[in-house]
Amino acid sequence: MAIIKKFRIRSFKKLDTVIEFENVSLSFGNRLILDNLSFRVNKGAIHGMLGPNGAGKSTIFNLITGLLKPDSGKIRIFGEDVTQYPVYIRTKKFSTSYCPQYGGFFNDLTLLDNLKAISEIVIENKNYRTEKINYLISKFEFDNIKDIKARFLSGGQKKRLIIAMALLSDPKVLLLDEVYAALDVLTIKMMQEIIVNLQQEYGITTCICDHQARDLLATCDLAMILSDGKIIAEDTPSNLVKNINAKNAYFGDNFKFN
Repeated sequence: MAIIKKFRIRSFKKLDTVIEFENVSLSFGNRLILDNLSFRVNKGAIHGMLGPNGAGKSTIFNLITGLLKPDSGKIRIFGEDVTQYPVYIRTKKFSTSYCPQYGGFFNDLTLLDNLKAISEIVIENKNYRTEKINYLISKFEFDNIKDIKARFLSGGQKKRLIIAMALLSDPKVLLLDEVYAALDVLTIKMMQEIIVNLQQEYGITTCICDHQARDLLATCDLAMILSDGKIIAEDTPSNLVKNINAKNAYFGDNFKFN
């Protein structure tokens, strides 16, 4: 497998925490989803989340955005307790953008009109709206498909559109849910390069959850394994795949990375 990420942030001279979970628990009925979960995502890092279905990965994203509230514990963004903040405050005040696994765009609007619709919400200056849209169309190579309705785009084109829409607000934090799901090999490589480029060019702090373990690990600085609502291992990709707890709960003995 080609190495997508040529460098990894292994340590930080000054640890600036962007997202912090402190003893967060959440249940749906009698089912415990997250069990006293604590972790940090550092500024400028690409942080990966892996785990079997039902481990709580998407739930963590919903807690970060404010779509869900924990039963107990605290969630901090840039050091501020946001546990009781609604979605719109977290989005605007802390510059967070969320790219869901499914949807996230208007099916009956063209690619260009999707970008225009969101830009009218997040960008006040009309001239800057046009400038930003044109920049994203060029960056994501949308010129030939900008007038196609979103429902007719390929899976990879839809994923790129969702990320472009998220970037309209110049986010500091980007949440990517199952970004590699149902994509072919070449499209996955393109998505990986886009994500790493966003870190290098803009310093965006990115959280990714996915079932495509090799593809996720190829882009991350740090990754963690979730199982039964707990973090059982967290480390750099090369160390994580050697971790005995990670092997037992997720990777198995035959998993190879690189």
